[in-house]
Amino acid sequence: MNNIDFSSKVIEMKNITKKFDNFTANDNIDLTVHKGEIHALLGENGAGKTTLMNVLYGLYQATSGEIFINGEKVNITNPNIAIEKGIGMVHQHFMLIETFSVVENIILGMETTIQRGKWDTGYIDIKRAKKEVEELSHKYGLYVDPDAKIHDVTVGMQQRVEILKALYRGADILILDEPTAVLTPQEIEELIQIMKSLTSQGKTIIIITHKLREIKQVADYCTIIRRGKKVDTVKVSDVTEEDLAEMMVGREVSFAVDKKEKEAGDSVLTIDNITVKDNRKLNAVNGLSLEVHKGEILGIAGVDGNGQSELIEGITGLRRIESGKVLLSGEDITNATPNKIIENGMCSIPEDRQKKGLVMDFNVAENMILENYYKEPFSLKGRLNHGEISKYAKELIDKFDVRPKDESAKAKSLSGGNQQKVIIAREVSNDPDVLIAAQPTRGLDVGAVEFVHKYLVEQRDRDKAVLLVSFELDEIMNLSDRIAVIFDGKIVGVLDAKTADEKTLGYLMAGGGAKDEG
Repeated sequence: MNNIDFSSKVIEMKNITKKFDNFTANDNIDLTVHKGEIHALLGENGAGKTTLMNVLYGLYQATSGEIFINGEKVNITNPNIAIEKGIGMVHQHFMLIETFSVVENIILGMETTIQRGKWDTGYIDIKRAKKEVEELSHKYGLYVDPDAKIHDVTVGMQQRVEILKALYRGADILILDEPTAVLTPQEIEELIQIMKSLTSQGKTIIIITHKLREIKQVADYCTIIRRGKKVDTVKVSDVTEEDLAEMMVGREVSFAVDKKEKEAGDSVLTIDNITVKDNRKLNAVNGLSLEVHKGEILGIAGVDGNGQSELIEGITGLRRIESGKVLLSGEDITNATPNKIIENGMCSIPEDRQKKGLVMDFNVAENMILENYYKEPFSLKGRLNHGEISKYAKELIDKFDVRPKDESAKAKSLSGGNQQKVIIAREVSNDPDVLIAAQPTRGLDVGAVEFVHKYLVEQRDRDKAVLLVSFELDEIMNLSDRIAVIFDGKIVGVLDAKTADEKTLGYLMAGGGAKDEG
């Protein structure tokens, strides 16, 4: 708050309306942000937050309304103009070239070439670029290794590169879209410090988020958008997380997971000493064993990159298991086809809903029957029965509150939360014995998170087994009956969720207690 200069309005967006055909994504929205301010944009998935910022950054043009930067009316028709006006945007999905180094990514499009007297050699002055990047990173406390390749650095480091890329282009206003969606708790802490350091040096930050705790930790002011309309702008220190949630969703939201005591039943999924390789042909899962029982949620906690993705792909038939075996209700399903595994009673909510969960160009109804399209009543004598498919999809859309309520809408036109609802509706309706939920609430707002949690607990209460993989430690602790900690491709400890605490889990997640087999 100390860093804000209230006499300097850096951004004024007045009466911004953005329509896509008949759909109004932004409806007459006003936004004012002052110099040195951290301003949060809060709203459910699909509320119109990113659309509003894409208008500010020139990726979209407003249907109507005006934008002022530092008091000057501007017409931002593309991102180059936004960059000229000192606006930088770090997108939720990073825009980096994986095979390039850190410094090459930062200077891309802004390269300085080596001069020899009057002649331009055409060679990039990488030495000078490195020096500039190092000075910049030192100034703002954004440590990076300029020579490292992007594919070799952590997600947190990639984000720093994106921020430095914007600062290198002279950005005074930074838009961060869901900046903490894929970060570990430690990286989130670091990012909060970075944001505070940037504003103390006169930068202005807008964060698009639906994580209430982080808004309370870092933002000065917060503008809430619901279904395309601005609800209010509030001073963050004057409101509680519950107040923010209610304004965002339009109703009271329960943060507590409603879960009754329950005795777990027999083991239904046995993972016995399996090894799975990653894309580089290195062991990502190293002799891992685990039992999941009927009527329990077993949470897997761990820092990203410790074999979680490869484990899930191995047991669901998407990646080869090199050794060991997987039993489902006593039947060996090791390296069976995904279809056979589904038929045997295991379904999954994949961690990447867009790449693995949905066919984005298919409509909602088609996505609802992806696993059952060849069965009656959806298929008759080898032909799809569109009437039955549409009827089934409409039932699930109502039951799972998918918005818009249109089974013919393309999956890619839905918000992240509604895409997730389509996947959950499809998988839960298969009535599996084991449900694998990998990052089921990544990027979802509190209303959608509450919805997902309710369905996972419902599966457990119906005596089904749920294997939950999440990087959100709160989620693991609130939902799980038992917690298995994964480190370096092995389970290093299994704890009772009732007695587990963050400190112990954090210690195990960092490799404390793991046996060194060197």
